Amino acid sequence: MAWDFETDPEYQELLDWADEFVRTEVEPLDYVFPNPYDKSDTAAMDYVRPLKEEVKRRGLWACHLGPELGGPGFGQLKLALLNEILGRSSWAPSIFGCQAPDTGNAEILAHYGTEAQKAKYLQPLMDGDIGSCYVMTEPQGGSDPTLFKTTAVRDGDEWILNGEKWFNSEARHASFWIVMAVTNTDVSPYQGMSMFIVDPSAPGVEIVRNITVHGFSEDEAYTRFTNARIPAENMLGAEGGAFAIAQTRLGGGRVHHAMRTVAQVRKAFDMMCERVISREARGGTIAKLQMTQERIADSWIEMESFRLLVLRTAWLIDKHQDYLKVRKDISAIKAAMPKVMHDVAQRALHLHGSLGVSEEMPLAKMFLYSEVMGLVDGPTEVHKVTIAKEVLKDYTPYEGLFPPSHIPALTEKARAHVAARLEHRVGNL
Repeated sequence: MAWDFETDPEYQELLDWADEFVRTEVEPLDYVFPNPYDKSDTAAMDYVRPLKEEVKRRGLWACHLGPELGGPGFGQLKLALLNEILGRSSWAPSIFGCQAPDTGNAEILAHYGTEAQKAKYLQPLMDGDIGSCYVMTEPQGGSDPTLFKTTAVRDGDEWILNGEKWFNSEARHASFWIVMAVTNTDVSPYQGMSMFIVDPSAPGVEIVRNITVHGFSEDEAYTRFTNARIPAENMLGAEGGAFAIAQTRLGGGRVHHAMRTVAQVRKAFDMMCERVISREARGGTIAKLQMTQERIADSWIEMESFRLLVLRTAWLIDKHQDYLKVRKDISAIKAAMPKVMHDVAQRALHLHGSLGVSEEMPLAKMFLYSEVMGLVDGPTEVHKVTIAKEVLKDYTPYEGLFPPSHIPALTEKARAHVAARLEHRVGNL
């Protein structure tokens, strides 16, 4: 029976190295270089290049990918343990080659891309030489892709793309976009949408404006396509296959968000604990106050429960190798993530007083980050519906007026069972 909570010693050594490396070499970059996605920042790119090489030398580059794609093939559980470290820094995922949205885009290119597409886009993406953008959400559609209106119409060897998308992360720094569009209006949206690889510099492709999402990013693009011509060979996967491709990408993306959020929760919790044992009030530290102790206890319980749920989900993905079989669990961590992040960040912010709500501490951004995590890759409400539907599949309705746990019926049945056994014993004397 294999059931424990220990990491094998060899991988633990790598995690210990990563922890120290991120703390001393990577986290300081968050205060010096503004954006890890900006490849035009030559000073930043030159500085981090040897750091990336050291990660590669240690065998920790692109851990989300298998050996056939240049990664170590560690699986989701080991990736979760690593992301608990990388999630502390905005730069760390890029330096370890596992940053969103590139991780998900690399995954679908690996699964659905042609050999030519893999050579042109996947390999340089995996090498960290270029960035990508996933272009799905629309202003009027929100989280419901069946309401999408962006269309692609075939015209000879090209597709003509028209429509608008928004909240497209890091679009202005990306070398290519993966765009979801309606290609057949005569069938269900689930069979009538396709994916395309789009050159952002192509005629008819524009960024209307970049939107700041507090606590998350300053580069969420509002994009527009006006008779943009896309080569037919740039279709990703089969025509009408966008939903299947999207689920491949979003399943992993939701898990990776949760993994990194574990790190952010821990970071907020650590700041809270450091604060309460240091801050003096009324003849002692605020750590001695019972309401403070309640906040510490509640936060620790929620943090550790969430972490274990994430690790178990990662383990299940490794076991089944099928996101659909772990759909309920993925939705569970996605729904739990914003609440745990919100609660711990809010308590930490409150215990820091006026300093906590200022720009001199990261807690206000972390507080808002929790709300972002409740929206990206599907809102919390949608995931709770999914959980309920998946859970109820394991149950069947009972017949009759009273439920199976009705005490009078159970009592009658139990008495009959005991009486029969007693009669049998007496008969055997």
